[in-house]
Amino acid sequence: MTDPSPWAPPRTSLFTDHYELTMLQASLHSGAAHRRCVFEAFARRLPDGRRYGVVGGTGRLLEGIMAFRFTDEELGFLERAKVVNAETLDYLAGYRFSGDVYGYAEGEAYFPNSPVLIVESTFAEACILETYVLSVLNHDSAIASAASRMTTAAGGRPCIEMGSRRTHEESAVAAARAAVIAGFASTSNLEAGLRYGIPTVGTAAHSFTLLHDSERDAFEAQIASMGPGTSLLVDTYDVERAVRTAVEIAGEKLGAVRLDSGDLIEQAHWVRRLLDELGNVDTRIMVTSDLDEYAIAALQSAPVDAYGVGTSLVTGSGAPTASMVYKLVSHVDDAGHEVSVAKSSKNKATVGGRKYALRRLDERGRATQEIIGVGRRPHDDGNDRPLLEHFIVGGELKPGWTGHEGVSRARERHAASLAELPSSVQRMHRGEAAIPTVYEESRPV
Repeated sequence: MTDPSPWAPPRTSLFTDHYELTMLQASLHSGAAHRRCVFEAFARRLPDGRRYGVVGGTGRLLEGIMAFRFTDEELGFLERAKVVNAETLDYLAGYRFSGDVYGYAEGEAYFPNSPVLIVESTFAEACILETYVLSVLNHDSAIASAASRMTTAAGGRPCIEMGSRRTHEESAVAAARAAVIAGFASTSNLEAGLRYGIPTVGTAAHSFTLLHDSERDAFEAQIASMGPGTSLLVDTYDVERAVRTAVEIAGEKLGAVRLDSGDLIEQAHWVRRLLDELGNVDTRIMVTSDLDEYAIAALQSAPVDAYGVGTSLVTGSGAPTASMVYKLVSHVDDAGHEVSVAKSSKNKATVGGRKYALRRLDERGRATQEIIGVGRRPHDDGNDRPLLEHFIVGGELKPGWTGHEGVSRARERHAASLAELPSSVQRMHRGEAAIPTVYEESRPV
């Protein structure tokens, strides 16, 4: 995928919570706002029963951080609403992120407590990114994680993202992007195609058939317009009659028929037999209708060639958020000493200190552990894989992580990451994380 023209992300500075700016104001007053800090985004646990998660949204997030500015319009709103005082408004007027951002490459598998994103900057710069970081990572990682399970269940048969009408219009674009990163072949969303170079597909809905005086008229019009290789929706009235009519009009070059209701397993079998009997051995069968990873897995033995997935995908298939949090884990005090900090509250305790991560691999290249070093790099056995990439260096975004290129790169990373995980990730039934997360005694950086 190549970028024909750069797409400018919308302003992002007010995709934040009120209390982040009031914390900024109070820290400017105390003088602590300019202390160097490390914040980390991570998930304490995976969704119940899931064996791995998939990092999604990193490319979108990096674009948004670079566009995180306060224009006169935003500053005017903050002043009128009395959100912050004049000193804080002056600071925000000149805001530009100048720190460093590290993290797991988009498309990478993650596990409980994996340091998915690390932000190193002043408290003032990093604090006000919290809500934006979490809203992007939580949404896109939830979609990518669900999409990965679906493409795994599909066993190589293509999946098409079709959920735009089931979510917010901007969420739909993000969901399409996340789904393709996790293995989906295409999307119905045209805006996602424009922004990220994702292949878009689509033909006709039931309304097109109902518009015409007969199903035959509808099929003839579609084939005349789009060619015989199009996909015809055959369950508006009677499936068998529709298939026979479609073949009669398009002949053996008919591209596909789509089933959107009823017992999809049973229908797929007898529609396949009917197509073969009519000489259309190359006509594919596509199924839709509220599919999720479990329905796709159940269809593995059926003669299905492609799956269209909507509602379940864009809602995370039961896990609409990745439940990531963004926590301060260290800061430099006034004496210049680095201080590790952590919450110790019940059920929400965190581990203080800057983290470094490796994926421990065995002699066959199979992942066995997620190794986290605190404050220091963990020991490398020789074939372990470092997980942290350096995305933003001193406020400058490194190339290759955003836009069309970022999507292609993330898709490749996801395929490679999944290939090195234990075979347990292919199971749809509930289970523990595929590999454990281990904190290790570490050597100096």
